[in-house]
Amino acid sequence: MKTVLTIAGSDPSGGAGLQSDLRTFAAFGTRGLSAVTAVTAQNSSAVKSVMAVPGRLLREQIETLLEEFTIDAAKTGMIGSLENLSVIKRLMKAGRLRNLVVDTVLRSTGGKPLLDKAGAKELASLLPYAVVATPNLIEAAALTGIKITGIKGMEKAAKALFSMGAANVLVKGGHLKGEPADLLYDGKEVTLFKGSRIKGPKAAFHGTGCVLSAAIAACLAKGFSVKKSVKEAKRFLEEEFKSRVRA
Repeated sequence: MKTVLTIAGSDPSGGAGLQSDLRTFAAFGTRGLSAVTAVTAQNSSAVKSVMAVPGRLLREQIETLLEEFTIDAAKTGMIGSLENLSVIKRLMKAGRLRNLVVDTVLRSTGGKPLLDKAGAKELASLLPYAVVATPNLIEAAALTGIKITGIKGMEKAAKALFSMGAANVLVKGGHLKGEPADLLYDGKEVTLFKGSRIKGPKAAFHGTGCVLSAAIAACLAKGFSVKKSVKEAKRFLEEEFKSRVRA
C-alpha cells in the first residue's frame, strides 16, 4: 500500500484540513499520515481562531514518521507560519519528501488568515519543490499580481507560477461565473478540465481545495501521471460533493 502524508491544519468539523485529507487518502486505497501545522476553532461555515504549532514540533512530527514509513507523496495545506514553511522547505531540499502537492492556502473562505504575513510573503518560495501547485483564483492572483477574470487570465497566472518554479500548475476556476473549469499547465501544454456547477448548501462545499489536492497526492503516490492524477481527483471531487448534497 502506498503512503501519503498531509502537512496541514486540523479542522475539528472534519470537512477540511488534515481530517478531510486522511479520509480522501483512504478513499484512494492509500495509507494516510499527518503532520499538524496548526489547530483551529472552526466549523463548516467559519474559522474562529488559529494557532500554529512551533516549527520544531512540526519537524519532529515529520522526521518521526520518516523513521518508520516510506512516504510516496505529500501535500501541504494550511501551513500556519513562516517557521513551518521553512521546515517544509528544508525537508524538501534534503530530499526527505517527494511528489509534493502544494495547496497554496492563504485565507479561509471567510477571509481568516491561515498563514502569517511573513509566511504569505514567502509562500512562492515553496513552489520550486512542488510537483503540482493548486491555487484557486484568489491565491493565484495574490501570488502573481495578475487580475484573473477568465480562462486567459488563468493561463497567464499558471505560466507565471510555472516560471516561479512549480513543475505543474493547476489553477482552480471554481470562483468564475458560469460552469467551473480548472486549468493545468505543465510548461508545454495547457489542459482545461471542465466541470458542472453543483448546487447545494454552502456548508456542503467546505474543504473543496483540500479534497482535490489530497486526491491528486494519492494518485501521484500510486504512480499516475500528473494529468491522470488531476482527472481522477476531479472525478472524485464531483462525486464527493454530489453525495454531500444528497445527504
